[in-house]
Amino acid sequence: MHHSHTTMPPPPLKAVTLVHVRYRRGDQLGHFLAWVSLVPVFISLGGFVSHFIFRRELQGMFFALGLIISQFVNEFIKTSVQQARPETCALLEMCDSHGWPSSHSQYMFFFSVYFSLMTYKGYGLFRTTSKWAVHFWLWSMAFLTMYSRVYLGYHTVAQVFAGAILGAFLGAVWFWFVNSVLIVYFPAIEESAFGRMFYVKDTSHIPNVLKFEYDNARAARKNIAAKNN
Repeated sequence: MHHSHTTMPPPPLKAVTLVHVRYRRGDQLGHFLAWVSLVPVFISLGGFVSHFIFRRELQGMFFALGLIISQFVNEFIKTSVQQARPETCALLEMCDSHGWPSSHSQYMFFFSVYFSLMTYKGYGLFRTTSKWAVHFWLWSMAFLTMYSRVYLGYHTVAQVFAGAILGAFLGAVWFWFVNSVLIVYFPAIEESAFGRMFYVKDTSHIPNVLKFEYDNARAARKNIAAKNN
């Protein structure tokens, strides 16, 4: 007596969309834009992780926190609105996720607005003479990322513009909140157990951080040399 066994179909697979970017084979522009669309990943993993390890600035930490909050807002809106991606999502295997607003555009425009405001206020490591180059690179990457998401078929034009507008708005609001409300607590954070354990600091009151650190490093070296002599 034979028993028939019904095989269950395997569960559908879902990609980790953080680095899951596809482009048409042989399309050199698409290849370039696929790498451009990974800029948010490079900023997050390379920029902010390195920043915490080597600098531990409160401005940078709250900058990163704002980007995380922005992405939670993006996911909440996507889940609530549930607007489909363009028809090309079938080729990209992305139809199981929603498209409005674009998280890549939102990330890059939040980052660009916040960083531009930091540079304008004199926070950070860049001198006045190099600010134009920083802004040119920054906003070029923001608009290229927005364009890449449409070109590669992940989003419609409306979806990337929605992400850009929301990101710029949240970036400006978060910058105001950090530097008008939270900044008064920076000294307390520096002096807290957490601040002392991880050497967390705030240098936003120092006009030229690079020069300040350079001068102090040289002075410390000279003091050590003088003591050894």
